[in-house]
Amino acid sequence: MCLQVAIRGTAMLGVFTLLSLGSLVALVRPPNVHAVRCRRCCDHLEPAEGSGDQPPTRGFNHVPEVRTYINMTILKGDKGERGDRGTSGKAGPEGLPGSRGPMGSKGSKGQAGLPGDACKVQHSAFSVGRRKSLHSVESYQALVFDTVFVNLDDHFNMFDGKFLCRVPGIYFFNVNIHTWNFKETYLHIMHTEREQAIVYAQPSDRSIMQSQSLMLRLELKDEVWIRLYKRERENAIYSDDVDVYITFNGYIITGSQGGN
Repeated sequence: MCLQVAIRGTAMLGVFTLLSLGSLVALVRPPNVHAVRCRRCCDHLEPAEGSGDQPPTRGFNHVPEVRTYINMTILKGDKGERGDRGTSGKAGPEGLPGSRGPMGSKGSKGQAGLPGDACKVQHSAFSVGRRKSLHSVESYQALVFDTVFVNLDDHFNMFDGKFLCRVPGIYFFNVNIHTWNFKETYLHIMHTEREQAIVYAQPSDRSIMQSQSLMLRLELKDEVWIRLYKRERENAIYSDDVDVYITFNGYIITGSQGGN
């Protein structure tokens, strides 16, 4: 077989091999390609031009040109692993606030908290008594006490008979007295200089116990005390050195901010 046929045959064998390995190549005949005639080693002895003798043609006269075509879907590999997350980009501008949503349902009651520090709870209370009788004079006079039952932090001044508010809040006060036979009993519970409640008993041949109670809202440095009326209404209260007939009591019910 001639040399050109051998070369072209080798090319055709390579084409068939590529086709068998996954159909990665295709045979494409190039356009306008003229047939090439096979030549033998003795074809140089051609008849003279114009003699009319032409050598016979062989079966491999037409050899197509080979072009490769790669099917990428066959070469696609498996999905790779997810890569590391990149850094966050710059935040965009803040948007407009949304409309207010509907109110939620009421939650259940929570558990009670732990007790507070007892040192931080402010208290105020007093209870005092008097063992001596008292008669009215030309002017008003404060009822002074000589016996102490309770006096937290000395909020009650035993020298002038007045309670000084050092913890603002609402207080309860109570006074008890014993009347004098055939004399009027006339006292007031005073809030600083204002009369708040009266303790009164008409003259009688029999002495009795009288009592008065009230609640007051006190501010810092307010005073509460008992005032005996002056002599134009002659009056008196009774007591002795053995028993306590006269008492004055007060204590805070609920405090408010501002106390010292």
